[in-house]
Amino acid sequence: QVDVVESGGGLVQPGGSLRLSCAASGNIFTVNDMGWYRQAPGKQRELVATITSGGSANYADSAKGRFTISRDNAKNTVFLQMNSLKPDDSAVYYCNADIGVLSGDLLRFLEVWGQGTMVTVSS
Repeated sequence: QVDVVESGGGLVQPGGSLRLSCAASGNIFTVNDMGWYRQAPGKQRELVATITSGGSANYADSAKGRFTISRDNAKNTVFLQMNSLKPDDSAVYYCNADIGVLSGDLLRFLEVWGQGTMVTVSS
């Protein structure tokens, strides 16, 4: 059994910053891509940023220049530093990870989602 848990959400004023964290735990053999997605009320879930195990990052246009994704492979943790936050960034932010687990001699990969952490940008 594997799991990912997000933390770091909260209320912040426009122009402020927040740092989200997401830790994967359980019977993990390896972790491939990790990423952040968000879903605002009445909208579909959308990509914010992803990062490979080698550190290559990909950002949504809305995140470029303001958000930075990073990871600590030793701790199976991914971070999202969000700066210059806008009210439009308000959403539930979800962590996603592609986690490899060993089942006997078989390595299989699971796409795991966290429960989400709420980010509210408001004055």
